Amino acid sequence: IRDWIKLAVNRATATGAPAVFWLDKDRAHDAQLITKVQEELKNYDTSALTIEVLAPADACRYSIERIRKGEDTISVTGNVLRDYNTDLFPILELGTSAKMLSIVPLMNGGGLFETGAGGSAPKHVQQFVAENHLRWDSLGEFLALAVSFEHLASVANNPGAQVLADTLDAATARFLDEGRNPSRRCGEIDNRGSQYYLARYWAEELASQDANPDLAAQFAPVAKALVDGEQAITSELIEVQGNPVNLDGYYSPSTELATAAMRPSKTFNEAIALLG
Repeated sequence: IRDWIKLAVNRATATGAPAVFWLDKDRAHDAQLITKVQEELKNYDTSALTIEVLAPADACRYSIERIRKGEDTISVTGNVLRDYNTDLFPILELGTSAKMLSIVPLMNGGGLFETGAGGSAPKHVQQFVAENHLRWDSLGEFLALAVSFEHLASVANNPGAQVLADTLDAATARFLDEGRNPSRRCGEIDNRGSQYYLARYWAEELASQDANPDLAAQFAPVAKALVDGEQAITSELIEVQGNPVNLDGYYSPSTELATAAMRPSKTFNEAIALLG
């Protein structure tokens, strides 16, 4: 329980977003937890933080109001509500669970960083196999990857990981500002096109930062290749669409066939290969 509360305080401190404990004072179990939370919070300086304890219905309403304004909210829950918050809740309120991030601390200092699938993956695979168009939105994965780098930077005192996290966050913000999410329709940008733009923006951020000159030097040629190759890459990724794809399986597809299907752009592959 102490680790759970510590995680809430750490996330609120790191992000500046309010942290909400989804606990109902009228439930005996939750009432006991509220007492422990209130007592444990006295061990932290929370003067600059917003930490709330709300019953699930109130916490849900609070979160929705903030989401509708484009504001982040940290939900501090147990595993059942965590699953609700990363799947059903965002599907009902946002139309997708691919844009929600779940952080689960592990006993020995590790962490799980995940996003929801919302039961939509089978439909996406069906369309991919039929039309070679993958509309899966990887935004939640980009967010989870950034937070995993933040975690590594913190627990392993790894400043390079923090640079990767900061630049990925900046790249993801640009990705959203420029509307690079996949389209549902064949013949338009799909997941592979989104991955190109995220990779390009991230490489550009890494090449332009000065906190880690080694990373900047390593990614400068990659960033240039991705920028210069935009027309060729986007064309190559669109041109392959419209025809069926053979993956030789659904639950256990061929690695070779899946890799070829997911990496059809020669120009993109050559740019990534510059990393060695």
